Amino acid sequence: MKDLLSPSIPAVEDLFPRTVIQPVSILLTAGFLLAAGPACADGAFRTGLEVAASNGFKALRGRKVGVVTNPTGVDRGLVSIIDLLAKAKGVELKAVFGPEHGARGAAAAGARVADAKDASTGVPVYSLFGKNRSPSDEALKKLDVIIFDIQDIGVRTYTYLATLIKVMEAAAKNKVEVWVLDRPVPIGGDTVEGPMLAPGFESFVGPHSLPLRHGLSAGEFARMVNRERKLGARLEVVEMEGYSRRHWYGDSGLVWVAPSPNIPDVETALVYAGMVLVEGVSTLSEGRGTTRPFRLIGAPWLDGRRLAGKLNRLRLPGVLFRAAWFKPSASKFAGEECSGVEIHVTDTRSYRSVTAAVALICAVRKQHPAEFKFRERSFDRLAGTGALRKAIEAGRTHAEIVASWRKGLADFLERREPYLLYR
Repeated sequence: MKDLLSPSIPAVEDLFPRTVIQPVSILLTAGFLLAAGPACADGAFRTGLEVAASNGFKALRGRKVGVVTNPTGVDRGLVSIIDLLAKAKGVELKAVFGPEHGARGAAAAGARVADAKDASTGVPVYSLFGKNRSPSDEALKKLDVIIFDIQDIGVRTYTYLATLIKVMEAAAKNKVEVWVLDRPVPIGGDTVEGPMLAPGFESFVGPHSLPLRHGLSAGEFARMVNRERKLGARLEVVEMEGYSRRHWYGDSGLVWVAPSPNIPDVETALVYAGMVLVEGVSTLSEGRGTTRPFRLIGAPWLDGRRLAGKLNRLRLPGVLFRAAWFKPSASKFAGEECSGVEIHVTDTRSYRSVTAAVALICAVRKQHPAEFKFRERSFDRLAGTGALRKAIEAGRTHAEIVASWRKGLADFLERREPYLLYR
């Protein structure tokens, strides 16, 4: 399937011919939510939550428990882990911790979240995205175990894995066990893309040395950071059953619960993996304030027809760009009519999120040099390096930029191998 690649970009099997890792260039599965049923031959796929709950959370009986979760922390019947733990025999649910957007998911991106009390259980809810980013010693001293159950999407800029690091650090300090109830990588665990996080660019949207699209489940990530950062957390990963790296979210038979307000479906999660970089361009809307965030890109000054033509002539795999007009209700250019493009993924297996985003940004800058302007610090934080912005400013082509990631991605694939739980 190397015909899906730009000629300058090698497949991973060329870099590591003896490894079991699948090619970087290929998204191995069918569509997002179109699968006829679970991908497992016996139909026995279960999330980490479903595995833990299958015997009534027996291993937690007699223990004081806290849970880090949001609306995605549900079972197949869409019952929240908060309610499941509150009703579990012998389990003392003492605290709920909410990440960005809050435990119930109501807060906007970047908005500070306050402490509260859970309406259905009366359990105190502590914010991990307000004045504190870590669980307090006071809260942890009441616990024996803290559970992390959140659907991540496999993109470095998503803040839930940064929260997981903070939880593991605080738990290790207070000698509290950490359980990660594992969930699928919605956009596939076989594909990695984008620049590596460079030293000095660490942040809450770049918490560890990963490529932009890293393909790790939360449990695998926890194993990696516990060892590489020497956290010393007493870590238990409750693995999924019937899952492999080839599976996408639609293969699981689960319904999609939005992990944040601007990721309403799985296709948006895939597109976000690259188009999140547009947030770092001050004069370009990433579609926030529309019904298609990250899939609509534009500005009042942009010639969308011309841009769509240029991008389609690149023949990027798995995607078509349609000239589009939209008027955001919030964020950049709120209330102004924008011209731009809508991103239509035509083949999820071959679509390369970060490549498409870099090609788009390069094309917009070349087409409208006077209007295009980076928000330099923001863009570099999202990219995890200053090298990407400088390469774009120097006029390098998207293919040259993508080829420059080759060694970093190859090294990462080798580095992550000991921490993988699914093959």
